[in-house]
Formats: sequence, C-alpha cells, structure tokens
Amino acid sequence: YIFYTDWMWTSFVVFSVSQSTMLAVGAIYYMLFTGVPGTATYYATIMTIYTWVAKGAWFALGYPYDFIVVPVWIPSAMLLDLTYWATRRNKHAAIIIGGTLVGLSFPLFNMVNLLLIRDPLEVAFKYPRPTLPAYMTPIEPQVGKFYNSP
Repeated sequence: YIFYTDWMWTSFVVFSVSQSTMLAVGAIYYMLFTGVPGTATYYATIMTIYTWVAKGAWFALGYPYDFIVVPVWIPSAMLLDLTYWATRRNKHAAIIIGGTLVGLSFPLFNMVNLLLIRDPLEVAFKYPRPTLPAYMTPIEPQVGKFYNSP
C-alpha cells in the first residue's frame, strides 16, 4: 500500500511526460516530412491498436483485464492535427503550439481514463505476483546458529 501510494503520482507524471513526448515528437516528425495533416491521429491510432494487442497478450497469459491500461492518445493527436492545419504549415508554430496542447491535454485525458478503471490496489491484492524462484529467495543470516552446540 505504501509503495503504491508513494509511487502513484510519480508513475503518472513519468508516463504522461514520456508518452506525450513520444506522441508529439513522433507525429510532428511524420507531419513535417510527409506534409499530410491527420498523420498524428493515424500515428496515435496505430499506438492504440498496438497497446490493445499487448493488453490481449497479457490477458491471455492470465493477468486481469485491467492489468494494462490503454492510454488515450487519439484526442491529443487530433488537437495536434488541428494545430498543424491551423498554422498554415508554419513548422515552428506547429511544434510549439501543438506540442504544448499535447503536453497539457494528454495527462488530463489519461487522468479521466485512470479514474474509470478498477482500483489498482484491489487488483494488486487479488492477483499477487508469482513467488520468487529458489535462486532469488532471500536467506536469513545464520548468526549464532552454533552458539549453544557442544
């Protein structure tokens, strides 16, 4: 419980920053080199489908359905596409305004997404991690074991 509550906000921030950066940088790269508006939404759709496949694979391995949470990339990508279209091919404006919109909207969409799933603590206690293999099991120190032996 302490581990979860201590790391919950940190992990949300780390995932928000990394995934919104991945979306903005990847989509803007494609848009600037292809010149096609709508590329960010296409890119986000591919990442969403990829995550659905990963979610299905983990579910097939016996993990709960909520074990993988699919991030909400598509609405932020649509904002990025609209920015690219609205800035009339001004690359710097697309990067600055679009990147800012993605960075601000992505964590909001995902916060709503995370509020709708089951309590992660409940899932963690219901599906505990498998036991460690024998070679990783900690051994208690044998201090004083033979102290009273003849």
